[in-house]
Amino acid sequence: MSLFDGIESRLIETPALSVNVLQRVGDDVATPADRTVVFVHATVASSLFWQEILVDLPNDLRPIAVDLRGFGGTENAPVDATRGVRDFSDDLAATLDALGIETAHLVGWGLGAGVIMQYALDRPALSLTLQSPVSPYGFGGTRRDGSRLTDDDAGCGGSVANPDFVERLTAGDAGDEAPTSPRNVFRATYVSPGYRSEHEDVWVEAMLSTSTAVGNYPGDGVPSAHWPGFAAGALGVLNTVAPRYFDVSGIVALADKPPILWVHGDADIVVSDASFFDVNHLGSLGIVAGWPGEDVAPAQPMLTQTRDVLDAYAAAGGEVTEVLLAGVGYTPHLERPAAFRQALLSRIGYVGARSDPAPPTEAIIIRSAD
Repeated sequence: MSLFDGIESRLIETPALSVNVLQRVGDDVATPADRTVVFVHATVASSLFWQEILVDLPNDLRPIAVDLRGFGGTENAPVDATRGVRDFSDDLAATLDALGIETAHLVGWGLGAGVIMQYALDRPALSLTLQSPVSPYGFGGTRRDGSRLTDDDAGCGGSVANPDFVERLTAGDAGDEAPTSPRNVFRATYVSPGYRSEHEDVWVEAMLSTSTAVGNYPGDGVPSAHWPGFAAGALGVLNTVAPRYFDVSGIVALADKPPILWVHGDADIVVSDASFFDVNHLGSLGIVAGWPGEDVAPAQPMLTQTRDVLDAYAAAGGEVTEVLLAGVGYTPHLERPAAFRQALLSRIGYVGARSDPAPPTEAIIIRSAD
């Protein structure tokens, strides 16, 4: 595991499995909850992706990055997708319990954002930072209001993953010869075209830590009578966010609403109203043959759904801040680290000795209910 200077890895034993966490060397385990920040990664990633921000946060905070089951250094126990993301959120809760952390500020990216929203539905959280989050209604197969397009979630789940990409994950392909290699998928979809990093090998290593064992990534699929002929199964990572199993829009009704920060980029092609990972959108472009049309299989308006739910959350008394970053893709914390850091510190109400620079010009705060 490629660890940055000042970062250490630790295995935490929970009742269900061993969970790997990253933490900073020498951080005080007695740091109070309001200065503890817990990071949860996206699909086909690991805690390694958070190392830059862990290193860069003020020294009087305690940041911790957790590997979900089947990723990074955590055990690859099967994921029961019929529970939505609760296997992941329950693992997170058990890990924090083992660490003696009763509550904390939670940061989630992609799938990880769905995990921390589910966590907040079940347990107290001090704040939620959602980076490029999965829609509150899951990934694929829904209309703007979250209603499902088919009764079996056609076009969603484990069968969406490119088989050659999965094979290359399994083989540990770190090269860039094939378009479907993890490195090229990272360059083409995780980040915007202008992003460059001396740590790209680390980000690829994180992707390659993904378990492709049965019950992990991507998950199973079942035949469907609806286009495109497959639907979500009951096991594995991608099925956890199939709309029949996943719906965290209930955060609107929480009695105690943690403040929410939504950070995303306007060049994100993963989480988008026109996502290149949404089979219905690909069908509308002719990339997937036989598309039955907009009335039957519209693209999922992911951003619009998130904004609708967060608007309702704010209207119900919650605090919501949305930060849109121009020219940024799926990984704002890598592509605009200063803007991400500043937004996060503001959200958690950090006041410390270290002064931060003026707001970066690329950060566009387009809504705040504070």
